[in-house]
Amino acid sequence: LLQELKNKDEEYVQAIKKQSDDIYLLLERMEEQIRLLLKTYRHKLLQVEKVFELERRELLDTNKKKWEEAIQALNAQELEHLHARMRKVEEFENQLNQLWVQGEEEYSSMKIQLETDVQNLEKQLQQAKAMYLLNQEKLDYNLQVLKKQDEENTIIRSQQKRKINRLHSLLNNLRTKLAKQEKQFREENQSLAADCERITGQCKELQRRMRHFAVSDAEKFAEVWLMNEEEAKGLMRKALDADRIIHTQQLGLHWEEPQYWFLTHVGPLGCHKEKRTATKLAAEVLTVGSGEGGKETTVKVGDGVPPLRNFSKKTAKRILELLSDESGFLLESKLLRLLQELGRNERTLLKLDSIFGALEIDSEDELYQLLDFFLKYQAQEEAGSQVGQPGIRERGSPGGGDVTDAAEDREDGGSGTQRDELKSPGSSPGSHPSASIHADDVLKILKAFVRDFDKLREKDPTHTRPVKEVLPVRDSSKDGEYWESLAQVIPEPTLKLWDALAVALQEYYEVLGRRATLLTEVAVLQQQNAELCLLLEEYISSGVSAASSSLHPGDTPVPPRAPR
Repeated sequence: LLQELKNKDEEYVQAIKKQSDDIYLLLERMEEQIRLLLKTYRHKLLQVEKVFELERRELLDTNKKKWEEAIQALNAQELEHLHARMRKVEEFENQLNQLWVQGEEEYSSMKIQLETDVQNLEKQLQQAKAMYLLNQEKLDYNLQVLKKQDEENTIIRSQQKRKINRLHSLLNNLRTKLAKQEKQFREENQSLAADCERITGQCKELQRRMRHFAVSDAEKFAEVWLMNEEEAKGLMRKALDADRIIHTQQLGLHWEEPQYWFLTHVGPLGCHKEKRTATKLAAEVLTVGSGEGGKETTVKVGDGVPPLRNFSKKTAKRILELLSDESGFLLESKLLRLLQELGRNERTLLKLDSIFGALEIDSEDELYQLLDFFLKYQAQEEAGSQVGQPGIRERGSPGGGDVTDAAEDREDGGSGTQRDELKSPGSSPGSHPSASIHADDVLKILKAFVRDFDKLREKDPTHTRPVKEVLPVRDSSKDGEYWESLAQVIPEPTLKLWDALAVALQEYYEVLGRRATLLTEVAVLQQQNAELCLLLEEYISSGVSAASSSLHPGDTPVPPRAPR
């Protein structure tokens, strides 16, 4: 173990020596490399300094050349500026000389003019002095006149004061009379108010009776209608039975019972005329001229849209579109946002529905009143603003539209034109005058319409008026057609067939009558023949017996001769 420790110590010492030798060797090599690096760095530094010095000399040369060129250019510019300044100085001197000469001339002319003005003013001063003296004399005279008028006015003033006192007394008397008359009129007003209430009650009672009588008349009318209808249908049933018998028995044809619409109907026809609502009428009007892609086309007379009262459909459509565009403040903002996604016609119709609800326009009559008010109001306004001119000039601007126009349909490539229902209101008798409604006037017209609209006044507590109750009116336009249909249950060809059959049956009846007479004659002749036969047999039998009794034996009997 000690030997091993000694060996290890020796190995350790050798290793330390070897390590120190290696360190010395490494240090020497590092110093040598450092010396080489310093040498190379010094060499490179010298080369860099040489290159830098060379570039510096080149830059100095180039900058010196540029500086000399710039100095030369600056000198040339300063020389040019100097020449230009000298030229301007000469021009300014010439202008100063001209201005001095011109000023001298103006001064001399102005001096002459002022001297003449002074002379004229002196003359005017003399005239003014003379006028002053004349006016002073006139004023003195006017002063004397005014003094006299003042004296007269004092006299008149005293007279007027006396007159005022007299009129005051008269006024007091009239006031007392007025108080008496007011009291009397108040009493009369109370009595008249009582009479008015009594008459109003009587009027209401009369209206109630009228409604009662109208209901009873309607019931009686229905009863009479049912009675006549039952009688007419009984006769009609008999006629159909006769037609069936004639076809089946006389003609031997197949007969089918006709199916008429009035056979199953019982009671009066359509009870009342149904009026369209304002929204429905607006929808029908907006369909006029609307085609595919939003383009407008004219509507001809044969279309299914019912005609308006004295209005062109296109005129009504333009007014409704203008009302929809300019009355958006009557709609809620939520509704406006929802309407942006719809088409033009649907959006316009929904806007008009909300506007009609705000204005309380329900029926088609009220919508007609609105359209009529638009046309008349604008026509009156333009007529008032254009007094003295030969005609009314139409006003057109963005946002406004001409609501009256003529619609023409060209057919077969322009071969002819036809006027449809959408003609200008001024072109037909009884229609409204042509007017151009501006978009800015819509709100003003609506305000006037609401102020004059009777329906809105009914809800105003300061304005009361009796509300008229309109009794329902029965539509009797199809009554004549209904009764004529009942009377014409047998068609005309069948009636002609009946007439021909009646003539044939009459002839057949006459033939049968003649045949019946002949049959009676034949029966009489047969009876006579039978009687003659019996007589002949009796005669023959009686003759044979007599002959047999009278004959002798051996005689041949002779038969009797038959009577002719």
